[in-house]
Amino acid sequence: MDHGAERRLADAALGLRHVFVRGLTLEASIGVHGHERLARQPVRIGVELAVEDDGARPMSRAPVGRDDLARVVDYERVAGLARAIVADGHVMLVETLAERIAEACLSDHRVRIVRVTVEKPEALPDADSVGVTIERRRA
Repeated sequence: MDHGAERRLADAALGLRHVFVRGLTLEASIGVHGHERLARQPVRIGVELAVEDDGARPMSRAPVGRDDLARVVDYERVAGLARAIVADGHVMLVETLAERIAEACLSDHRVRIVRVTVEKPEALPDADSVGVTIERRRA
């Protein structure tokens, strides 16, 4: 992901912080081919969130927020959502897997934007990986 895109997810003027999980590698039952239904294969998942930032204030120095996990979106929970969705059973399309992860992340009312990347690093022997990136926004 380019750094310009990352900056747009974290924006003090909009009261947003950037929470991410990158390179989460899981064994998944995914694909349209018969052999993909028989054996799990690695998928690499990245989740990027624009999250409401209660510490972003319109002043020269933003105060430090409470040092309390309850006030933030926990990246461990985000990874857990992705793990549970992958473990839920066979998915034909990387797009469907990404959409399910995005939907789960948006269930937290503090998440305004979510970008999910799902890669299959072993899908093509002559490519580093194939996959998709999607973005969803809270209405």
